[in-house]
Amino acid sequence: MTEQIQYLTQQWRDEAERRLKSELSPERMNHITSSMSNIYLDCPNGKDKFLFFRFENGEFAELLLGEDEPPKAEFRITGKYEVFAKISRAELGSQRALMTGKLKLKGNMVKALKLAAIADRLNKVLSTIPANY
Repeated sequence: MTEQIQYLTQQWRDEAERRLKSELSPERMNHITSSMSNIYLDCPNGKDKFLFFRFENGEFAELLLGEDEPPKAEFRITGKYEVFAKISRAELGSQRALMTGKLKLKGNMVKALKLAAIADRLNKVLSTIPANY
C-alpha cells in the first residue's frame, strides 16, 4: 500500500508540484496565463490555509501553501476545507461548487466558469496523490 500524505502539508505541496509539472502540458492547460488563491476555511488544525497556483502560457509556474494572507491572484476562491477536499479528490467539480454557492469567487465569474474545465484537469491530477484528508 502506498504511504498516505497529509493533505495541505509541505510534503503534499511538493508532491502536487511534481505531478502538476509532469502531467499537465501547456496544451492541456490551453496555454492559459492565470493565477488563483484557494482559501481553505475551518481546516482540521483550526486555522485557515491557502493554496496558490500560477500558470504562464499553460506552463505550471508556482504553487504556494501557507496560513497567512495569500499572494494576489486573478481569482480568489474561498470555501470550507471539506469542499476543497472533495474537489481535490475529484468528487465535486469546481464549476458546480461555484454555482451552488459552496465556494465564493472574487474575480471575473465568466472567465472563471470558462476556466473551470481546466481547473478540473488540475484537480484530477491532485486527486491521484494518496492523501489523508
